Amino acid sequence: MREFDLNIEKVLENWTVAHAIREIIANALDEQILTGTKEIEIYQDNGIWHIRDYGRGIQYQHLTQNENEEKQKNLHLIGKFGVGLKDALATFDRHNIKVDITSRYGHITIGQSTKHGFDDITTLHAYIDEPKDNSFIGTDFAIDGCSEYDIEEAKDLFLCFTGIEKLETTDFGEILEKRNGVAEIFINGIKVAEEENFLFSYNITSINRILRKALNRERTNVGRTAYSERIKAILLSAKSDEVLEMLTDDLEEMSSGRQSDELKWIEVQKHAVKHLNARENTVFVTPDEIKNSSGAILDIVRSSGKTPVFITETVRQKIEDDVDMAGNRISTISSVVEIFNESFQYEFVAYDELTPAEKKVYDITDDILRATGTGVGKEQIYISKCLQPDFPEESFGGVWEEFEERIVIHRNMLRDVSTYAGVLVHELVHADTGLEDVSRSFETVLTKWIGYFAAKTILHNKNL
Repeated sequence: MREFDLNIEKVLENWTVAHAIREIIANALDEQILTGTKEIEIYQDNGIWHIRDYGRGIQYQHLTQNENEEKQKNLHLIGKFGVGLKDALATFDRHNIKVDITSRYGHITIGQSTKHGFDDITTLHAYIDEPKDNSFIGTDFAIDGCSEYDIEEAKDLFLCFTGIEKLETTDFGEILEKRNGVAEIFINGIKVAEEENFLFSYNITSINRILRKALNRERTNVGRTAYSERIKAILLSAKSDEVLEMLTDDLEEMSSGRQSDELKWIEVQKHAVKHLNARENTVFVTPDEIKNSSGAILDIVRSSGKTPVFITETVRQKIEDDVDMAGNRISTISSVVEIFNESFQYEFVAYDELTPAEKKVYDITDDILRATGTGVGKEQIYISKCLQPDFPEESFGGVWEEFEERIVIHRNMLRDVSTYAGVLVHELVHADTGLEDVSRSFETVLTKWIGYFAAKTILHNKNL
């Protein structure tokens, strides 16, 4: 018998027996993948649990603390990001669990022995005996002292034993259903974290530099910052109807704040918007847009038959004028109004169609035109039953249309002289100056005109 000093410098004190069994299972699964041999076996015989693979067989060299180059090159192995065999053996020893390892290369057990050359130091050793069967296929770990609960807890850390349904496979990993309402994060099939408010579980199969660096010897409690970018990449690659439907359904929860954490990522929100726009008759709005939009604009949105879906202002800025997965323009308040305006037609009202009261108000038009001296003729003043809604609310009474060289005033403005006169003077300033609303220059001219009419009225009343 030969003694092999395992030279374990730091024992993982918080490892349970299940963690140690996990490492044995991981090595067995890796060997199955590397050799293409039949599935591993986990069974109990006379109270002793066995984990058996049918690969090439373990050798004492595998007990050295070195990354296996073969594992490093294979993208699908579970254990390629850490060496856990020695940690597992140390954990078994700490819990007084006996381990016998059998392969055609030898029979290995573990125990405490003095360190070579230092009789006062005792360390964990592997005892290497001659093989019991030179024709033995694979490796058998016989674990004496663990419970069925330990075995099941360890198996539950592997995707292949969970029975979790796979919803979609992408170049970056797999989207999985959740178990018992809890999302689980797997990396190459081994569980590393849980998420309480994720929409899906995930199996990451393409490991980036950040994730590789974050993976530790324990392979547990890996932080979200390490795997979030890979999960985003998985979701942005998703194409299946089932996944996209769940994403878009969750997007509609944003108005209530009950959306999953994945939908709090801007890139995923935008991705969901593009798919939802292609699938359903929706219009994407922000709470502020609903709050600040005029009644006329909201009426246009309602009449469009589109279902409002709330998004953040950041996402709205990113999707404005963008197209969905089918190449259609993404529907927002501005695009709905724009489409409405493109098909909009005024309903002009002739003078003879006005009521006597409306005619009386309209008849002051000539006096205002003479007083302002803008050069706009009465034939350029139109009354309409409706106006386009793409103007600020305060301008909804009328509009100056530069290309048509006409002023259109809503019929409702004929309800009294002051209302009609105010709207007409406002639009005459636009016609005379070409200035836009909410500009200092426009306000200056309008103030000048108000002063002129006020002074003229006062002088008239005083007979001056």
